[in-house]
Amino acid sequence: MGKIIAIANQKGGVGKTTTSINLAASLGVLEKKVLLIDADPQANATSGIGIDVETVEVGTYQLLEHSNSAKEAIIKTETPNLDIIPAHIDLVAIEIELVDKESREYMLKTAIASIKDAYDYILIDCAPSLGLLTLNALTAADAVIIPIQCEYFALEGLGKLLNTIKSVQKIHNQDLDIEGLLLTMYDSRLRLSNQVVEEVQKHFNNMVFQTIIQRNVRLSEAPSYGESIINYDASSKGANNYLSLAKEIINKNA
Repeated sequence: MGKIIAIANQKGGVGKTTTSINLAASLGVLEKKVLLIDADPQANATSGIGIDVETVEVGTYQLLEHSNSAKEAIIKTETPNLDIIPAHIDLVAIEIELVDKESREYMLKTAIASIKDAYDYILIDCAPSLGLLTLNALTAADAVIIPIQCEYFALEGLGKLLNTIKSVQKIHNQDLDIEGLLLTMYDSRLRLSNQVVEEVQKHFNNMVFQTIIQRNVRLSEAPSYGESIINYDASSKGANNYLSLAKEIINKNA
């Protein structure tokens, strides 16, 4: 049975989509069958994996509306063992459209129930908000990865996110677990980066992944070519970091 992991943080620019794409590709290369669900109206995970967003006819929007099945929304990618359910800008409207629906927080969970067993891991790239889309992802997920950038405002908003996770556990999904806090955009030359790492590790201890994602030019270049770091430059520091994270997750779930 597949494990569903949401990658969430309401702060923008912390490395959610970078993590979603590259962790999915790394797990795929390590011979795990992976599905990436783009649940962000910006559709960066879709374009970052090489799919033209304008050509998307069936994606997360149709899935949440239940107008198409999950199987109909799946697209194979060029990365081994990696499929994607893409997003389109029309996903912006879904929060308004779902407002009056009954069980609106369970739309994604219901939609992907039929395909859960077909994958080892299902990763959900969440929007930078704590709206209905993210709530759907957290309700559907078994666990959540929280990327935290090694910068000044790193811990700002983390309390709010943890409170949201607690209320989701209480009301919608008592099995939701925190897979781990992931430190991203780390630069060993900066004192601030090192302080943030120390601070997060001191406060959250075992909840923090041992793998730290370092700042890497190749990592920021890859999406503009529509490729994961594994396809773009497998020997880069970024690729090594994400492969190391994928191994850590596989070992944790062994």
